[in-house]
Amino acid sequence: NVPVIRAHLDPFYASIILFVGRAWDAVTDPTVGFLVSRSPWTRFGRMLPWILFSTPLAVLSYFLIWYVPPFENGKVIWYLFFYCLFQSLQTCFHVPYSALTMFISSEQKERDSATAYRMTVEVLGTVLGTAIQGQIVGMANAPCLPGPGDIVADLSNSSMSVGLNVSEPVISLETAYMIASGVICLIYILCAIVLFFGVREQKEPMSFFQGIKLVMGHGPYAKLVMVFLFTSLAFMLLEGNFALFCSSTLGFRNDFQNILLAIMLSATLAIPFWQWFLTRFGKKTAVYTGTLSVVPFMILVVCLKSNLIVTYIVSFFAGVGVAAAFLLPWSMLPDVVDDFQVQNPESTGHEALFYSFYVFFTKFASGVSLGISTLSLDFAGYISRGCSQPEEVDITLKVLVSAAPVALIIIGLCILYSYPINEERRQGNRKLLQEQRDNEVDSETDSTELANMV
Repeated sequence: NVPVIRAHLDPFYASIILFVGRAWDAVTDPTVGFLVSRSPWTRFGRMLPWILFSTPLAVLSYFLIWYVPPFENGKVIWYLFFYCLFQSLQTCFHVPYSALTMFISSEQKERDSATAYRMTVEVLGTVLGTAIQGQIVGMANAPCLPGPGDIVADLSNSSMSVGLNVSEPVISLETAYMIASGVICLIYILCAIVLFFGVREQKEPMSFFQGIKLVMGHGPYAKLVMVFLFTSLAFMLLEGNFALFCSSTLGFRNDFQNILLAIMLSATLAIPFWQWFLTRFGKKTAVYTGTLSVVPFMILVVCLKSNLIVTYIVSFFAGVGVAAAFLLPWSMLPDVVDDFQVQNPESTGHEALFYSFYVFFTKFASGVSLGISTLSLDFAGYISRGCSQPEEVDITLKVLVSAAPVALIIIGLCILYSYPINEERRQGNRKLLQEQRDNEVDSETDSTELANMV
Protein backbone atom coordinates (compact mmCIF):
# COMPACT_ATOMS: atom_id res chain seq x y z
CA ASN A 1 0.00 0.00 0.00
CA VAL A 2 1.11 3.58 -0.56
CA PRO A 3 2.29 5.00 2.81
CA VAL A 4 -0.34 7.73 2.84
CA ILE A 5 -0.32 8.58 6.54
CA ARG A 6 3.43 8.58 6.89
CA ALA A 7 3.92 10.80 3.83
CA HIS A 8 1.09 13.14 4.95
CA LEU A 9 -0.60 12.96 1.55
CA ASP A 10 -4.14 14.17 1.15
CA PRO A 11 -6.54 11.19 0.73
CA PHE A 12 -7.67 12.61 -2.62
CA TYR A 13 -4.13 12.48 -4.03
CA ALA A 14 -3.64 9.02 -2.55
CA SER A 15 -6.73 7.83 -4.41
CA ILE A 16 -5.44 9.39 -7.63
CA ILE A 17 -2.14 7.50 -7.21
CA LEU A 18 -3.96 4.22 -6.65
CA PHE A 19 -6.31 4.59 -9.61
CA VAL A 20 -3.58 5.76 -11.99
CA GLY A 21 -1.43 2.84 -10.86
CA ARG A 22 -4.23 0.38 -11.63
CA ALA A 23 -4.88 2.02 -14.98
CA TRP A 24 -1.19 1.61 -15.73
CA ASP A 25 -1.58 -2.07 -14.80
CA ALA A 26 -4.28 -2.35 -17.44
CA VAL A 27 -1.50 -1.72 -19.96
CA THR A 28 1.43 -3.53 -18.38
CA ASP A 29 -0.21 -6.85 -17.48
CA PRO A 30 -1.36 -7.94 -20.97
CA THR A 31 1.75 -6.34 -22.48
CA VAL A 32 4.06 -8.38 -20.25
CA GLY A 33 1.97 -11.47 -20.98
CA PHE A 34 2.49 -10.86 -24.71
CA LEU A 35 6.24 -10.22 -24.28
CA VAL A 36 6.65 -13.33 -22.14
CA SER A 37 4.87 -15.45 -24.72
CA ARG A 38 7.22 -14.14 -27.42
CA SER A 39 10.40 -14.44 -25.37
CA PRO A 40 13.07 -16.78 -26.74
CA TRP A 41 13.80 -20.02 -24.92
CA THR A 42 17.00 -19.94 -22.85
CA ARG A 43 18.86 -22.61 -20.94
CA PHE A 44 17.04 -21.36 -17.82
CA GLY A 45 13.64 -21.47 -19.54
CA ARG A 46 11.36 -18.69 -20.74
CA MET A 47 9.77 -17.54 -17.46
CA LEU A 48 12.68 -17.59 -15.02
CA PRO A 49 14.86 -14.91 -16.70
CA TRP A 50 12.00 -12.43 -16.30
CA ILE A 51 11.89 -13.22 -12.60
CA LEU A 52 15.66 -12.91 -12.21
CA PHE A 53 16.07 -9.54 -13.92
CA SER A 54 12.96 -7.86 -12.48
CA THR A 55 13.71 -8.67 -8.84
CA PRO A 56 16.51 -6.14 -8.06
CA LEU A 57 14.65 -3.22 -9.65
CA ALA A 58 11.36 -4.22 -8.02
CA VAL A 59 13.03 -4.33 -4.61
CA LEU A 60 14.58 -0.89 -5.11
CA SER A 61 11.32 0.71 -6.26
CA TYR A 62 9.42 -0.88 -3.35
CA PHE A 63 11.92 0.54 -0.86
CA LEU A 64 11.61 4.03 -2.38
CA ILE A 65 7.81 3.88 -2.06
CA TRP A 66 8.30 3.90 1.72
CA TYR A 67 10.92 6.65 1.68
CA VAL A 68 9.68 10.18 2.37
CA PRO A 69 11.52 12.61 0.06
CA PRO A 70 12.94 15.82 1.59
CA PHE A 71 10.58 18.07 -0.37
CA GLU A 72 6.86 18.84 -0.33
CA ASN A 73 5.80 20.02 -3.78
CA GLY A 74 6.81 16.90 -5.70
CA LYS A 75 5.67 14.20 -3.30
CA VAL A 76 2.67 13.19 -5.39
CA ILE A 77 4.84 12.80 -8.52
CA TRP A 78 7.44 10.86 -6.50
CA TYR A 79 4.95 8.29 -5.18
CA LEU A 80 3.05 8.07 -8.45
CA PHE A 81 6.25 7.35 -10.39
CA PHE A 82 7.66 4.73 -8.04
CA TYR A 83 4.25 3.14 -7.45
CA CYS A 84 3.72 2.68 -11.20
CA LEU A 85 7.31 1.49 -11.60
CA PHE A 86 6.89 -1.07 -8.83
CA GLN A 87 3.61 -2.28 -10.31
CA SER A 88 5.31 -2.77 -13.70
CA LEU A 89 8.26 -4.66 -12.22
CA GLN A 90 5.96 -6.70 -10.00
CA THR A 91 4.03 -7.64 -13.14
CA CYS A 92 7.29 -8.78 -14.77
CA PHE A 93 7.72 -11.08 -11.77
CA HIS A 94 4.16 -12.19 -11.06
CA VAL A 95 2.95 -13.05 -14.58
CA PRO A 96 5.74 -15.54 -15.40
CA TYR A 97 5.73 -16.78 -11.80
CA SER A 98 2.01 -17.58 -11.98
CA ALA A 99 2.28 -19.07 -15.48
CA LEU A 100 4.99 -21.47 -14.28
CA THR A 101 2.15 -23.69 -13.05
CA MET A 102 1.45 -24.64 -16.67
CA PHE A 103 5.11 -25.37 -17.42
CA ILE A 104 6.22 -27.57 -14.54
CA SER A 105 3.80 -30.40 -15.36
CA SER A 106 1.15 -31.43 -17.88
CA GLU A 107 -0.93 -33.37 -15.32
CA GLN A 108 -3.99 -31.69 -13.78
CA LYS A 109 -3.41 -33.26 -10.35
CA GLU A 110 0.17 -32.08 -10.27
CA ARG A 111 -0.89 -28.59 -11.33
CA ASP A 112 -3.54 -28.49 -8.60
CA SER A 113 -0.96 -29.63 -6.06
CA ALA A 114 1.54 -27.02 -7.29
CA THR A 115 -1.15 -24.34 -7.06
CA ALA A 116 -1.96 -25.37 -3.49
CA TYR A 117 1.71 -25.22 -2.49
CA ARG A 118 2.13 -21.88 -4.26
CA MET A 119 -0.87 -20.29 -2.57
CA THR A 120 0.15 -21.72 0.82
CA VAL A 121 3.56 -20.13 0.55
CA GLU A 122 2.07 -16.88 -0.80
CA VAL A 123 -0.30 -16.61 2.15
CA LEU A 124 2.51 -17.61 4.51
CA GLY A 125 4.62 -14.85 2.99
CA THR A 126 1.74 -12.43 3.53
CA VAL A 127 1.58 -13.56 7.15
CA LEU A 128 5.30 -12.99 7.52
CA GLY A 129 5.10 -9.56 5.89
CA THR A 130 2.08 -8.62 8.01
CA ALA A 131 3.86 -9.73 11.17
CA ILE A 132 7.10 -7.93 10.32
CA GLN A 133 5.53 -4.64 9.29
CA GLY A 134 2.79 -4.78 11.91
CA GLN A 135 5.11 -5.46 14.83
CA ILE A 136 7.88 -3.06 13.77
CA VAL A 137 5.49 -0.23 12.96
CA GLY A 138 3.54 -1.08 16.12
CA MET A 139 6.61 -0.10 18.16
CA ALA A 140 6.35 3.35 16.59
CA ASN A 141 2.60 3.69 17.00
CA ALA A 142 2.16 7.43 17.34
CA PRO A 143 -0.15 8.86 20.01
CA CYS A 144 -3.68 9.51 18.83
CA LEU A 145 -4.99 13.05 18.56
CA PRO A 146 -8.04 14.25 20.49
CA GLY A 147 -11.14 14.80 18.41
CA PRO A 148 -14.34 16.72 19.02
CA GLY A 149 -15.77 13.88 21.10
CA ASP A 150 -12.76 13.48 23.36
CA ILE A 151 -12.83 14.92 26.86
CA VAL A 152 -9.70 16.39 28.40
CA ALA A 153 -10.04 17.68 31.96
CA ASP A 154 -7.40 19.15 34.21
CA LEU A 155 -7.62 18.08 37.82
CA SER A 156 -5.27 20.15 40.03
CA ASN A 157 -1.78 18.77 39.39
CA SER A 158 -2.88 15.83 37.15
CA SER A 159 -4.79 15.50 33.90
CA MET A 160 -7.26 12.94 32.69
CA SER A 161 -7.66 12.09 29.01
CA VAL A 162 -10.51 9.93 27.82
CA GLY A 163 -9.45 7.75 24.87
CA LEU A 164 -5.95 9.29 24.54
CA ASN A 165 -2.88 7.18 23.89
CA VAL A 166 -0.04 9.08 25.59
CA SER A 167 2.66 6.39 25.54
CA GLU A 168 5.85 7.36 23.77
CA PRO A 169 6.84 5.26 20.73
CA VAL A 170 9.98 3.15 20.94
CA ILE A 171 11.29 4.34 17.56
CA SER A 172 10.17 6.99 15.11
CA LEU A 173 7.50 6.10 12.57
CA GLU A 174 9.81 6.95 9.66
CA THR A 175 12.55 4.66 10.97
CA ALA A 176 10.05 1.85 11.58
CA TYR A 177 8.74 1.92 8.02
CA MET A 178 12.25 1.98 6.57
CA ILE A 179 13.34 -0.98 8.70
CA ALA A 180 10.20 -2.97 7.83
CA SER A 181 10.52 -2.29 4.10
CA GLY A 182 14.21 -3.25 4.18
CA VAL A 183 13.47 -6.59 5.84
CA ILE A 184 10.68 -7.31 3.35
CA CYS A 185 13.04 -6.48 0.46
CA LEU A 186 15.56 -9.03 1.76
CA ILE A 187 12.83 -11.68 1.95
CA TYR A 188 11.74 -10.81 -1.62
CA ILE A 189 15.30 -11.36 -2.90
CA LEU A 190 15.71 -14.63 -0.98
CA CYS A 191 12.43 -16.03 -2.36
CA ALA A 192 13.38 -15.04 -5.93
CA ILE A 193 16.72 -16.86 -5.57
CA VAL A 194 15.04 -20.00 -4.24
CA LEU A 195 12.52 -19.90 -7.10
CA PHE A 196 15.17 -19.39 -9.78
CA PHE A 197 17.39 -22.25 -8.64
CA GLY A 198 14.62 -24.57 -7.42
CA VAL A 199 12.24 -24.70 -10.42
CA ARG A 200 12.76 -26.09 -13.92
CA GLU A 201 10.47 -25.40 -16.85
CA GLN A 202 9.28 -27.91 -19.40
CA LYS A 203 9.87 -26.62 -22.91
CA GLU A 204 6.64 -26.29 -24.90
CA PRO A 205 5.94 -24.54 -28.21
CA MET A 206 4.33 -21.12 -27.91
CA SER A 207 2.86 -18.74 -30.47
CA PHE A 208 0.83 -15.52 -30.48
CA PHE A 209 -1.91 -15.49 -33.13
CA GLN A 210 -4.92 -13.38 -32.20
CA GLY A 211 -4.13 -14.42 -28.62
CA ILE A 212 -5.86 -11.65 -26.75
CA LYS A 213 -9.06 -12.01 -28.77
CA LEU A 214 -9.13 -15.78 -28.30
CA VAL A 215 -8.29 -15.66 -24.59
CA MET A 216 -10.78 -12.98 -23.60
CA GLY A 217 -13.42 -14.49 -25.89
CA HIS A 218 -13.27 -17.86 -24.15
CA GLY A 219 -16.52 -18.01 -22.17
CA PRO A 220 -15.40 -20.07 -19.14
CA TYR A 221 -12.36 -17.83 -18.68
CA ALA A 222 -14.41 -14.61 -18.83
CA LYS A 223 -16.86 -15.97 -16.23
CA LEU A 224 -14.10 -17.20 -13.95
CA VAL A 225 -12.38 -13.82 -14.13
CA MET A 226 -15.60 -12.05 -13.14
CA VAL A 227 -16.14 -14.43 -10.23
CA PHE A 228 -12.56 -13.88 -9.11
CA LEU A 229 -12.90 -10.10 -9.47
CA PHE A 230 -16.00 -9.80 -7.30
CA THR A 231 -14.95 -12.26 -4.59
CA SER A 232 -11.42 -10.81 -4.45
CA LEU A 233 -12.81 -7.29 -4.12
CA ALA A 234 -15.08 -8.47 -1.30
CA PHE A 235 -12.28 -10.01 0.73
CA MET A 236 -9.88 -7.16 0.02
CA LEU A 237 -12.43 -4.71 1.36
CA LEU A 238 -12.74 -6.86 4.47
CA GLU A 239 -8.99 -7.26 4.93
CA GLY A 240 -8.13 -3.66 4.13
CA ASN A 241 -10.60 -2.15 6.59
CA PHE A 242 -10.87 -4.77 9.32
CA ALA A 243 -7.86 -3.48 11.27
CA LEU A 244 -9.24 0.08 11.21
CA PHE A 245 -12.69 -1.25 12.10
CA CYS A 246 -11.21 -3.08 15.10
CA SER A 247 -9.18 -0.11 16.33
CA SER A 248 -11.72 2.63 15.66
CA THR A 249 -15.22 1.15 15.85
CA LEU A 250 -14.63 -1.75 18.23
CA GLY A 251 -12.01 0.04 20.31
CA PHE A 252 -9.23 -2.57 20.05
CA ARG A 253 -6.49 -0.09 19.16
CA ASN A 254 -3.69 -2.14 20.73
CA ASP A 255 -4.83 -5.48 19.29
CA PHE A 256 -5.41 -4.83 15.61
CA GLN A 257 -1.96 -6.14 14.52
CA ASN A 258 -2.66 -9.44 16.26
CA ILE A 259 -6.17 -9.60 14.84
CA LEU A 260 -4.86 -9.12 11.30
CA LEU A 261 -2.20 -11.73 11.98
CA ALA A 262 -4.91 -14.16 13.11
CA ILE A 263 -6.68 -13.73 9.77
CA MET A 264 -3.55 -14.56 7.78
CA LEU A 265 -2.53 -17.49 10.00
CA SER A 266 -5.95 -19.10 9.73
CA ALA A 267 -5.81 -18.59 5.95
CA THR A 268 -2.47 -20.40 5.82
CA LEU A 269 -3.74 -23.30 7.92
CA ALA A 270 -6.96 -23.58 5.88
CA ILE A 271 -5.35 -23.99 2.45
CA PRO A 272 -4.50 -27.73 2.87
CA PHE A 273 -8.09 -28.32 4.01
CA TRP A 274 -9.54 -26.61 0.93
CA GLN A 275 -7.14 -28.53 -1.29
CA TRP A 276 -8.52 -31.77 0.15
CA PHE A 277 -12.08 -30.45 -0.09
CA LEU A 278 -11.86 -29.58 -3.78
CA THR A 279 -10.44 -33.02 -4.65
CA ARG A 280 -13.22 -34.68 -2.68
CA PHE A 281 -16.28 -32.60 -3.63
CA GLY A 282 -15.24 -30.65 -6.73
CA LYS A 283 -14.02 -27.11 -7.27
CA LYS A 284 -17.33 -25.30 -7.79
CA THR A 285 -18.76 -26.82 -4.61
CA ALA A 286 -15.59 -25.84 -2.75
CA VAL A 287 -15.90 -22.22 -3.93
CA TYR A 288 -19.52 -21.99 -2.82
CA THR A 289 -18.84 -23.60 0.55
CA GLY A 290 -15.65 -21.71 1.31
CA THR A 291 -16.86 -18.29 0.25
CA LEU A 292 -20.27 -18.51 1.91
CA SER A 293 -18.78 -19.82 5.16
CA VAL A 294 -17.51 -16.37 6.12
CA VAL A 295 -20.75 -14.46 5.41
CA PRO A 296 -22.47 -15.17 8.78
CA PHE A 297 -19.39 -13.97 10.63
CA MET A 298 -19.19 -10.78 8.55
CA ILE A 299 -22.74 -10.01 9.65
CA LEU A 300 -22.13 -11.12 13.25
CA VAL A 301 -19.17 -8.82 13.88
CA VAL A 302 -21.15 -5.65 13.12
CA CYS A 303 -24.33 -6.73 14.89
CA LEU A 304 -22.92 -7.79 18.26
CA LYS A 305 -21.56 -5.45 20.88
CA SER A 306 -17.79 -4.94 20.97
CA ASN A 307 -16.15 -8.15 22.20
CA LEU A 308 -12.51 -9.14 21.71
CA ILE A 309 -13.16 -12.90 21.80
CA VAL A 310 -15.90 -12.63 19.17
CA THR A 311 -13.57 -10.49 17.05
CA TYR A 312 -10.85 -13.17 17.13
CA ILE A 313 -13.41 -15.85 16.21
CA VAL A 314 -14.60 -13.74 13.29
CA SER A 315 -10.98 -13.16 12.28
CA PHE A 316 -10.30 -16.89 12.25
CA PHE A 317 -13.25 -17.70 10.00
CA ALA A 318 -12.52 -14.69 7.81
CA GLY A 319 -9.08 -16.20 7.20
CA VAL A 320 -10.68 -19.52 6.26
CA GLY A 321 -12.82 -17.71 3.72
CA VAL A 322 -9.83 -15.73 2.43
CA ALA A 323 -7.99 -19.02 1.79
CA ALA A 324 -10.91 -20.39 -0.22
CA ALA A 325 -11.43 -17.16 -2.15
CA PHE A 326 -7.82 -16.97 -3.32
CA LEU A 327 -6.81 -20.64 -3.65
CA LEU A 328 -9.81 -22.02 -5.50
CA PRO A 329 -10.02 -19.57 -8.45
CA TRP A 330 -6.26 -20.00 -9.03
CA SER A 331 -6.77 -23.76 -8.89
CA MET A 332 -9.55 -23.48 -11.49
CA LEU A 333 -7.47 -21.42 -13.93
CA PRO A 334 -5.43 -24.39 -15.30
CA ASP A 335 -8.75 -26.14 -16.05
CA VAL A 336 -9.82 -23.14 -18.15
CA VAL A 337 -6.51 -23.23 -20.04
CA ASP A 338 -6.98 -26.95 -20.71
CA ASP A 339 -10.54 -26.31 -21.91
CA PHE A 340 -9.23 -23.61 -24.24
CA GLN A 341 -6.62 -25.99 -25.66
CA VAL A 342 -9.27 -28.65 -26.29
CA GLN A 343 -11.50 -26.20 -28.15
CA ASN A 344 -8.60 -24.51 -29.98
CA PRO A 345 -6.10 -27.29 -30.70
CA GLU A 346 -4.33 -25.28 -33.41
CA SER A 347 -3.74 -22.27 -31.15
CA THR A 348 -1.00 -22.86 -28.58
CA GLY A 349 1.26 -20.87 -26.30
CA HIS A 350 -1.28 -18.54 -24.69
CA GLU A 351 -0.73 -19.62 -21.09
CA ALA A 352 1.09 -16.42 -20.16
CA LEU A 353 -1.80 -14.33 -21.50
CA PHE A 354 -4.33 -16.23 -19.39
CA TYR A 355 -2.27 -15.61 -16.29
CA SER A 356 -1.40 -12.01 -17.13
CA PHE A 357 -5.05 -10.95 -17.30
CA TYR A 358 -5.75 -12.91 -14.12
CA VAL A 359 -2.92 -11.04 -12.38
CA PHE A 360 -4.28 -7.77 -13.72
CA PHE A 361 -7.75 -8.35 -12.27
CA THR A 362 -6.18 -9.30 -8.93
CA LYS A 363 -4.34 -5.99 -8.83
CA PHE A 364 -7.37 -4.15 -10.18
CA ALA A 365 -9.51 -5.49 -7.31
CA SER A 366 -6.83 -4.41 -4.83
CA GLY A 367 -6.66 -0.91 -6.30
CA VAL A 368 -10.43 -0.50 -6.43
CA SER A 369 -10.66 -1.70 -2.82
CA LEU A 370 -8.08 0.82 -1.63
CA GLY A 371 -9.62 3.61 -3.66
CA ILE A 372 -13.16 2.94 -2.42
CA SER A 373 -11.98 2.66 1.18
CA THR A 374 -9.91 5.84 1.09
CA LEU A 375 -12.56 7.98 -0.59
CA SER A 376 -15.42 6.60 1.54
CA LEU A 377 -13.60 7.31 4.78
CA ASP A 378 -12.56 10.74 3.57
CA PHE A 379 -16.15 11.65 2.71
CA ALA A 380 -17.29 10.30 6.09
CA GLY A 381 -14.90 12.67 7.89
CA TYR A 382 -12.22 10.26 9.05
CA ILE A 383 -9.70 11.90 11.41
CA SER A 384 -6.17 10.60 10.88
CA ARG A 385 -4.75 9.32 14.20
CA GLY A 386 -7.91 10.46 15.97
CA CYS A 387 -8.67 8.87 19.34
CA SER A 388 -12.32 8.81 18.33
CA GLN A 389 -14.14 9.10 15.02
CA PRO A 390 -17.44 10.63 13.93
CA GLU A 391 -20.44 8.33 13.87
CA GLU A 392 -20.45 8.47 10.06
CA VAL A 393 -17.01 6.83 10.01
CA ASP A 394 -18.23 3.94 12.16
CA ILE A 395 -21.19 3.40 9.83
CA THR A 396 -18.90 3.54 6.78
CA LEU A 397 -16.53 0.97 8.28
CA LYS A 398 -19.43 -1.37 9.03
CA VAL A 399 -20.50 -1.12 5.39
CA LEU A 400 -16.94 -1.74 4.15
CA VAL A 401 -16.36 -4.85 6.28
CA SER A 402 -19.84 -6.35 6.13
CA ALA A 403 -22.57 -5.10 3.80
CA ALA A 404 -20.39 -4.36 0.74
CA PRO A 405 -18.35 -7.63 0.89
CA VAL A 406 -21.50 -9.72 1.36
CA ALA A 407 -23.16 -8.08 -1.67
CA LEU A 408 -20.04 -8.61 -3.80
CA ILE A 409 -19.78 -12.26 -2.74
CA ILE A 410 -23.40 -12.89 -3.72
CA ILE A 411 -22.83 -11.29 -7.15
CA GLY A 412 -19.69 -13.38 -7.72
CA LEU A 413 -21.38 -16.64 -6.75
CA CYS A 414 -24.37 -15.88 -8.99
CA ILE A 415 -21.93 -15.58 -11.92
CA LEU A 416 -20.25 -18.81 -10.82
CA TYR A 417 -23.56 -20.65 -11.22
CA SER A 418 -23.21 -20.36 -15.02
CA TYR A 419 -19.54 -21.39 -15.03
CA PRO A 420 -19.63 -24.41 -17.39
CA ILE A 421 -16.55 -26.47 -16.38
CA ASN A 422 -17.80 -29.07 -13.92
CA GLU A 423 -15.96 -32.19 -12.81
CA GLU A 424 -17.28 -34.25 -15.73
CA ARG A 425 -16.09 -31.72 -18.32
CA ARG A 426 -12.77 -31.29 -16.52
CA GLN A 427 -12.09 -35.03 -16.57
CA GLY A 428 -13.13 -35.21 -20.22
CA ASN A 429 -10.69 -32.44 -21.14
CA ARG A 430 -7.90 -34.20 -19.30
CA LYS A 431 -8.59 -37.41 -21.21
CA LEU A 432 -8.66 -35.64 -24.58
CA LEU A 433 -5.41 -33.77 -23.89
CA GLN A 434 -3.71 -36.95 -22.76
CA GLU A 435 -4.76 -38.65 -25.99
CA GLN A 436 -3.36 -35.70 -27.98
CA ARG A 437 -0.04 -35.95 -26.16
CA ASP A 438 0.11 -39.71 -26.71
CA ASN A 439 -0.54 -39.22 -30.43
CA GLU A 440 2.20 -36.57 -30.58
CA VAL A 441 4.64 -38.93 -28.87
CA ASP A 442 3.74 -41.74 -31.26
CA SER A 443 4.19 -39.42 -34.25
CA GLU A 444 7.60 -38.30 -33.01
CA THR A 445 8.62 -41.92 -32.43
CA ASP A 446 7.53 -42.96 -35.95
CA SER A 447 9.40 -40.00 -37.46
CA THR A 448 12.55 -40.90 -35.56
CA GLU A 449 12.36 -44.56 -36.65
CA LEU A 450 11.78 -43.53 -40.29
CA ALA A 451 14.76 -41.19 -40.18
CA ASN A 452 16.97 -43.94 -38.76
CA MET A 453 15.88 -46.34 -41.50
CA VAL A 454 16.73 -43.76 -44.15
